[in-house]
Amino acid sequence: MAETENEVEVLVQRVVKDINNAFKRNPNIDEIGLIPCPEVRYNRSPIVLVENKLGVESWCVKYLLPYVHNKLLLYRQRKQWLDREALVDITCTLLLLNPDFTTAWNVRKELLQCGALSPERDLYLGKLALTKFPKSPETWIHRRWILQQVLRECSSPGPDRKEQGDGDRRDAAEKTRLSEHLHRVLHEEMKVCADAAGRYPSNYNAWSHRVWVLQNMAPGNLKVLHDELSSMRQWVSMHVSDHSGFHYRQFLLKALVRELSQSLSSSSPQHYHPQPSSSHSPHKANPHHQANGEPTAAAPCPSPPSPEDLASVPALPQLFHQEVELCTDLIKSFPGHETLWCHRRHVFYLWHHWRRDHHYGQGFGSESPQPNHTDAGLSSHPHTACPGGVGLDRVQRRNGQAQEGQDAMEVDGVGVPDPRDTKRLKRGPPGPCPPALSSEHSFVASVLDSCRSPEQGRFALAYRKWLDSVIGQ
Repeated sequence: MAETENEVEVLVQRVVKDINNAFKRNPNIDEIGLIPCPEVRYNRSPIVLVENKLGVESWCVKYLLPYVHNKLLLYRQRKQWLDREALVDITCTLLLLNPDFTTAWNVRKELLQCGALSPERDLYLGKLALTKFPKSPETWIHRRWILQQVLRECSSPGPDRKEQGDGDRRDAAEKTRLSEHLHRVLHEEMKVCADAAGRYPSNYNAWSHRVWVLQNMAPGNLKVLHDELSSMRQWVSMHVSDHSGFHYRQFLLKALVRELSQSLSSSSPQHYHPQPSSSHSPHKANPHHQANGEPTAAAPCPSPPSPEDLASVPALPQLFHQEVELCTDLIKSFPGHETLWCHRRHVFYLWHHWRRDHHYGQGFGSESPQPNHTDAGLSSHPHTACPGGVGLDRVQRRNGQAQEGQDAMEVDGVGVPDPRDTKRLKRGPPGPCPPALSSEHSFVASVLDSCRSPEQGRFALAYRKWLDSVIGQ
């Protein structure tokens, strides 16, 4: 028996060394997996490296996993000493085979804090583990811990310098470097989350991590939020039954509504009157707390959106119109999916209460859209974008212009409008109408008239009932 144990130990040590050598030969490995092989067929290493894919023959797992597991437990119980390099190799092998072993992640936290590991190396290991176990909760928790360390390093103030010249330039260069580093980490996290969400349907852990990343690494960043909303359009079109993906899209829409409402209320208070509080307003996420209430690292303070950020994001009515149009296309293209109807219900609910809370379109008898916040020239005409709601407004403006013209004739033409102003008032075609209760009823009627799926008809009737009971009151 002792001889067998020695043989197993030699075998496992060789396999651990082969895994370590594989990462040294190819630092660009992007996926791991098990190769079905119940018995040893050839006298060769069970570690197979093909291009950027690392495979482990399944016959060696029954020897490898218990050995590294017991080895690590003996170390934690202080019954066996292991140096840092051995700990790095053992925990790497163990977590690639079982990423939900919390003790191994805790050991790597200690190694990272003492400088034996870099945050990038641990993020890379977690990324590989998620290719095989995309829903591993311990892996996502560990990634958030590492990102908190990165945020602390990037937000920690540098040493005080009394020199102004070169010191200020060095400070500016350091801030630029840290900002670029955070941007790269953020971009990489979005890729990891998207890959994990594609490998496991309705991967709640991946989508929750993606929300956490935005709340803590890009709080209030309009450009990042809008880019995420645009990039998610194709993803949800290919995963029409993924509730978690659409829930993330709803989070993005809420965040954009919150940020744009705040920026526009400060710039155009005469058109936006936010209420102090509302039971229907979107929840405000605390960037300094996780979903379970635990405090996180100090996130970068959200700065007011720049004019460039505001110019890159459409107006709120246009955002809602685009989202409803997306729902319409998907519902008609993929009938019978409850996820799409639930998302449409959420979008219209959000639009309805935002319009009510901000007194949008009131006093004109129609649900007229607000002009784009980048168009300062139309700030005094908030009801000229929707052809369905401009009749009364146009009549009022024409009557006002006619009266001004008559008054101008009485004072020798002082108030005669400049003909060049007519060219400045000429705009392109009217913008799209935001969603309205009447248009929603028309959409439901068109679906019921043309649907052949009993599920589609059932969802449409439920949506109509919801419109009448919740919105129509």
